[in-house]
Amino acid sequence: MDVERFKANVDQAVLDDLRERLERTRFPGQLDDAQWSYGTELGYLRELVDYWINDFDWRAVEARLNSFDHYTALVDGRRQHFIHQRSQHDDAMPLVLTHGWPGSVLEFMDVIGPLTDPTAHGGQAADAFHVVCPAIPGYGFSEAPAQAGFDIRQVGACNAELMEGLGYSRYGAQGGDWGAIATSWMGLDDSEHCAGLHLNMVVAAPPEGDDMQGLSDRENEGLAAMAEFMEEGAGYQAIQGTRPQTLGYGLNDSPAGLAAWIVEKFHAWSDCDGRVENRFSKDQLLANITLYWVTGSITSSTRLYCETRRAGRFGALPEKIKVPTGCAIFPRELFRPPRRWAEAAYNVVHWSEMDSGGHFAAMEEPAALVEDMRTFFRQLR
Repeated sequence: MDVERFKANVDQAVLDDLRERLERTRFPGQLDDAQWSYGTELGYLRELVDYWINDFDWRAVEARLNSFDHYTALVDGRRQHFIHQRSQHDDAMPLVLTHGWPGSVLEFMDVIGPLTDPTAHGGQAADAFHVVCPAIPGYGFSEAPAQAGFDIRQVGACNAELMEGLGYSRYGAQGGDWGAIATSWMGLDDSEHCAGLHLNMVVAAPPEGDDMQGLSDRENEGLAAMAEFMEEGAGYQAIQGTRPQTLGYGLNDSPAGLAAWIVEKFHAWSDCDGRVENRFSKDQLLANITLYWVTGSITSSTRLYCETRRAGRFGALPEKIKVPTGCAIFPRELFRPPRRWAEAAYNVVHWSEMDSGGHFAAMEEPAALVEDMRTFFRQLR
């Protein structure tokens, strides 16, 4: 495999242009007392943009990113960026972590250390992993597909190709959001090498003949939350799944517009009790948003919705995944199916219901997610 070292180093002219655009932002009006019920709240966006101009330090983000081992490799004919952090423990288990939208490899900054060096983070050497964090093609520093047809199944195939190219004949896979679905496809298409899946978002349909009886209160609450999300919060899926190019002109041209589009998801999908900074600092939010901006990847990232929808692969997989699967269910996750639904879709051998956390588990509850991964994968080493 053609692998090259990589270092994040955005041209200063790009950052200067970003600042100039932010300073010229033309904010829209807002209804009195609208808060977040119509989308991103105006007062908060003004506050975030002001911080972006005057206080946010992208170079500090680059420094933290570059503290890890970064590479690009030619995968499926495109240059794909990934972090490859090997453990000091030679018998560590290879593990591929896949992010989602509107996330990035930045989601994993707080879990890579505990996974690769458990003895320095309250764990045992036997829990060590060699961690690979690919940036999905079209996201961040990964080259975008140039032709139509690249859907979420191909994301899983690229991950499998990358792991093979790195010399890993047996590995574990973990993910949430798109990462959970790509990881599931790896379990289906590369079961010869994929030893097990750990998911913090489980997409599963009701089994044939399920009468919805006997569900617990918590399971009924999860189904109600899913229904509410599809009714009130899934509009972004419709536009990204049908006309991502049209949306992209605005988001790729206006950094404030990009910030509004992304931060609304972090507010709505996290366990933040209505205040996004209960879970994420401005620096965390802007690091992720700025990564989309400086790489110009927002349009290609949203295109994955359209390609996957057109391929008929939006949602649960068409057959049961037979590799061992661990499920970490966070209480504010978007999709929280009943366990029996999950067991009809996956070979569930581990099930955890977390006390707190939402869609961005690796950022919201990194310690809990790490411990759950350790527990699950112990049985597969």
